[in-house]
Amino acid sequence: MNSTVEQASKGLVASLIGKTGLSPVALVVTIIVGLLVWEQVDYLTKKKHLPGPNFKVPVIGSMMDSMKPTFDKYNSKWKSGDLSCVSVFNRFIVIASNCEFSRKILNSPNYVEPAVVDSMRYILAPDNWVFMDGKEHNAYRRGLNVLFQRRALGSYFPIMDRVYQTCFDEWLSHNGEKRRFQWDFRELNMQSSLRVFLGDFMPESVAKKCSDEYFNITAALELVNFPIPLPGTKVYKAIKSREFIYDAFIESIKDARVRIDDGGESTCLLDNWLIAMKDNEKECQQTGKPAPHEFTDREIALTILTFLFASQDATSSGLTWTFQLLADHPDVMKKVYDEQDRIRADDPDQPITLELMEKSPYLRQVIKESLRLKPPVLMVPYQTHKDFPISPDYTVPAKSMVIPTTYPALHDPIAYPNPDSFDPDRWGPDGTAEDFPKNYMVFGNGPHHCLGKEYALLHLMSTVAQATRRLEFKHYPTEDSDTIWLFATTYPKDECHMSFYPRRKGPLTI
Repeated sequence: MNSTVEQASKGLVASLIGKTGLSPVALVVTIIVGLLVWEQVDYLTKKKHLPGPNFKVPVIGSMMDSMKPTFDKYNSKWKSGDLSCVSVFNRFIVIASNCEFSRKILNSPNYVEPAVVDSMRYILAPDNWVFMDGKEHNAYRRGLNVLFQRRALGSYFPIMDRVYQTCFDEWLSHNGEKRRFQWDFRELNMQSSLRVFLGDFMPESVAKKCSDEYFNITAALELVNFPIPLPGTKVYKAIKSREFIYDAFIESIKDARVRIDDGGESTCLLDNWLIAMKDNEKECQQTGKPAPHEFTDREIALTILTFLFASQDATSSGLTWTFQLLADHPDVMKKVYDEQDRIRADDPDQPITLELMEKSPYLRQVIKESLRLKPPVLMVPYQTHKDFPISPDYTVPAKSMVIPTTYPALHDPIAYPNPDSFDPDRWGPDGTAEDFPKNYMVFGNGPHHCLGKEYALLHLMSTVAQATRRLEFKHYPTEDSDTIWLFATTYPKDECHMSFYPRRKGPLTI
């Protein structure tokens, strides 16, 4: 068989050489030139009138820019037009920079499906529910809603607070030393997420290892990566880290199933999920309804991995920017402290609860404004599965990446006057920000909007609220403090230089 193929190949080459009169080297050069010309024609045909490079760098396209993205480069692209384009390797990419087109992408499941980034199917596993679409996705998602309903959210506060207090102890142990606190905020968020999701089923040493391993996943979240996960590449390292985290989750799930089957009470999100499945199954048996979907250990582990994926980097970013913005705006910080003092006046040491957070409207305004001004996620890539007529004069070709962006809509001066200023009052009774809900795409939109939106907001709120009980803090601005650095999500380029020290008695003074 091999000899037959080899003979056929030699015959074809000989025939081409004979018919063209070219030498073998000349024939190879001609074919390469032809492919490169076709590449340019294909790119320009897809580009049409869109702003973007007029010439594609052969083979790699704009790979070098994609490997080292900066906010300024992204911002320049957004300003070039409501739709613009670029090409990386063989991937044609269309970028939507206004609110209308971004929302249209997010709400067009008939044309697009989540792509996250090219490497994510390797990292999160191709059978992960996040890559589902249509009815299958909707049905799966309905089975998760119970995890973020009011009763469940309320049960997470004691878990989160235990982590907060441990982290606050660590922060205070530095005795007011100026440090780059971005990484401390990240660790608080990671440990809080792991304990809320998995309770104490995961040993402390394994939780720390998961936190360390997750750095490899964060590092691989570039918009464009080397397309093949070869050993030594970021994507390969991320896959290995995911395998470790997945195995750790599986062990926790097995332990949880045993305890819940023995009648144990809920201690975390995983417990809530297992109990809800048992209750749902029992109800269906009693009412004669069709048996509900029974989530396997693998489905649960991969789903919790996506919860971690969705929350870890974005919420770590949100914490970092919020503490920095509060320290830089002492008038706002004092209002936050005063509100917490007022609602706890009868019992200053009362535990944090959902009810307390519902009595903290100004704190909620602060968190919403922080996420608007410095959104953790700038864009969410999708892929077209057929030609997508996004506007009257342009159709995104099938199998292209199409990217809705959030930053321009969140900085629209019509929706948010003085959009680059930190103004929590714009979300208050006398503000107008709530009149433009379509612009506030911090948590996405459409069928794949963030399932844990309220959990994320409450986590950010409760972290700050509990910090006001024990801590005061100071930010040390540098020339890079307000410069956005991209490490999967957005962060201050200087990594947020701050110090924390014990709160003094009495009202906060500024």
